[in-house]
Amino acid sequence: MGDAADDRPVDPDDVGETDAPPVEELPYKVVFEANRCIGAGKCAEVSTNWSLSLDTGIAQPDVYFFGEADLAHNVRAAEACPAKKGDGVIHVVDRRTGEEIAPNPGGDGTLSVDW
Repeated sequence: MGDAADDRPVDPDDVGETDAPPVEELPYKVVFEANRCIGAGKCAEVSTNWSLSLDTGIAQPDVYFFGEADLAHNVRAAEACPAKKGDGVIHVVDRRTGEEIAPNPGGDGTLSVDW
């Protein structure tokens, strides 16, 4: 059986923070489940931060950490993603609170990744 620590949900505060810029400078981040991307390209249609590789068929953000000026279009990318039956694989997280802003299918700010 697995360790009890393995059963805990992923803490959004931990994802990608090893070499992250200061929270005060870039308070938002993208958590991307690339292994679940279906290559629909909806994210790239609505956000300048996203592009779809024709070689791999997988989307990719240009940056993972960003400020207020880039929040709206990254939220649109997360909400437009049709993967996981519409729950999406792009997650926008407020680094100050650790809450998922989008897509937030549970409505409670919990990071909705399937790892």
